[in-house]
Amino acid sequence: MDNKKSQLEYVGFVLVLLMILLQGFYGAFAYIDPSAFASVRGTELFSPMDADWVNIYGSRTIFITLIFGYLLYTRNYSILMWGALFGIVMPVTDGILAYQAEAPFKVVFKHIATVAYLVVIFVVLKKVVAKKPNKNIKIQ
Repeated sequence: MDNKKSQLEYVGFVLVLLMILLQGFYGAFAYIDPSAFASVRGTELFSPMDADWVNIYGSRTIFITLIFGYLLYTRNYSILMWGALFGIVMPVTDGILAYQAEAPFKVVFKHIATVAYLVVIFVVLKKVVAKKPNKNIKIQ
């Protein structure tokens, strides 16, 4: 049973790590080439002067990457679980924006796949958290 629990935890760890690495890449990419990054995400820049908004996106993505990296390092699966669920708002919004910008279907589908990936992370981490003893102190 302990082996099964550790395998599930390993799967959750890897799923979150892959998400963190991708977000870190996106954050750096947004700084390095804002115009190309906007195209990859499904929304073209109308003017090079709009690149500052892509940089703002990049800074927030790096911030999220660092927080999730720390939470993974400390194995705080409960908060990572809820972060995955609440994080669904981002690819839903990105997908809607890409669709409205008439981006190719593969770009919109990538956002839909991201939603599915976050749901998988949520489900896996929910099982990991359910199998771990609760170490939280409850004040009554």
